[in-house]
Amino acid sequence: MQRIPPRISALLNQKGGVGKTTSTVNIGAAIASLGRRTLLIDLDPQSHLSLHLGVDGASVGRTVYDTLVDDDCPLRDCVVQVRDNLWLLPSTTDLAGAETELASHPDRNRILRARFEAVQDEFDFVLIDCPPSLGVLTLNGLCLADEVIVPMQAQFLAMQGLTKLLETVQLLSQGLNPALKVGGVVLCMHESQTAHSREVVQELSNFFGEHEGSGLPWDGAKVFMPAIRRNIKLAEAPSFGQTIFDYAPWCPGAIDYRALAERFVREWELTHGVADAIAGKPTPAAAAAAAAAAAAAAAAAAAALVANRFTPETAAAARAAKAAKAARTGSSESSSGASFTRSATSNARMSAMSTPVKTVAAETSAVPAARAAKPSAKAAAKAPVKTDAKSDLKSDAKASAKTDRKSVPQSTSPSTPKSVARSAAKSDASVETKPDAKPQSKPSVVEVDVSTEGEPIDPSHPFRAATRARGT
Repeated sequence: MQRIPPRISALLNQKGGVGKTTSTVNIGAAIASLGRRTLLIDLDPQSHLSLHLGVDGASVGRTVYDTLVDDDCPLRDCVVQVRDNLWLLPSTTDLAGAETELASHPDRNRILRARFEAVQDEFDFVLIDCPPSLGVLTLNGLCLADEVIVPMQAQFLAMQGLTKLLETVQLLSQGLNPALKVGGVVLCMHESQTAHSREVVQELSNFFGEHEGSGLPWDGAKVFMPAIRRNIKLAEAPSFGQTIFDYAPWCPGAIDYRALAERFVREWELTHGVADAIAGKPTPAAAAAAAAAAAAAAAAAAAALVANRFTPETAAAARAAKAAKAARTGSSESSSGASFTRSATSNARMSAMSTPVKTVAAETSAVPAARAAKPSAKAAAKAPVKTDAKSDLKSDAKASAKTDRKSVPQSTSPSTPKSVARSAAKSDASVETKPDAKPQSKPSVVEVDVSTEGEPIDPSHPFRAATRARGT
């Protein structure tokens, strides 16, 4: 393959969380799998690009920070190879202080470009992960890059932010880096099923189409296809320090990034005169490595299939294991069955005892009502307090003695008929009130209405017998 200049792309978006680091890692890994020498530069002090590839900037040695602040530290000494055909210029949290340290440097925005000139012939593609701000670190990346690629989501606010970013690139192209262009937009976390996403994609395509031939920095920019579908595997891969091709090589995210990288490489190589038959295709060494990896994956899948295949031997082993499990759990099940029987008997006793208890409670609540009715019966009969037989005999004796002492039968004394009437009333009240009031003072248990409780009355229960004996 003929020698062509490296394609240096800075992935930039002033909005965070849009997929800059994920796109830098996975596009770079996909390009490396095609056999192209690829360098990834981590300019973000958060070091997410380095962590995504399993590199700890604090312990790896020299980083991009040393390259920027130390004139005696060449870039080659800071580069780490992380995969076949894939190298990394790692970052560290110390990079956050580089802007302050470089404030007095006369050419602080072009330091990275000067360091890279010594190794530019060693790489075919360079991807720069820029921080979400426009500081010294971002300006160093934009001065080194030939084009800006904007990862974004297909949303209205993201499209408005793109307009501001294009204005920033235009200002830089007028001073620091006249060769800087806008390569296009990479759609991340894309949801093609929503009408809003489709409308935003159409607006972006129309915008870039309207500015073709305008001479502006985004002349010739486009929406890179395919769009990267929303996929949870892309979020899980960094926690294992792996690219999406190491973690889940055939998930939707891996398929989209692989196709995007192939078009990215093919477009650049066709522009620089590479034959159509080999542009964007894997090199022989990369194709052999991919075939070996595919064979290893197929062998692992076949071994897993054989291990899980249903055969008479596996069926016999399953039956033996089931019988052994049943034998182990037999004794425990019997003991648990006995305890369950005892528990059921105890529960039955408690439920049987609960019925008379509720009945007795109903009866005792009815007794005060019967006692409260007793004074009303006395008031209705208008009987005196003392109604026993002894008082009745005394009244009769007094009445007869008064009658004998009277000599004149036609006496009109008002005391005689009154006393006789009073005695008669006393006698009648004592005879009529005493039998009626006695049952009310001691209400019968059978007369209590327990229909509101909703439970049958068992007169043979010991509690009922005790209640009847006590009379309460």
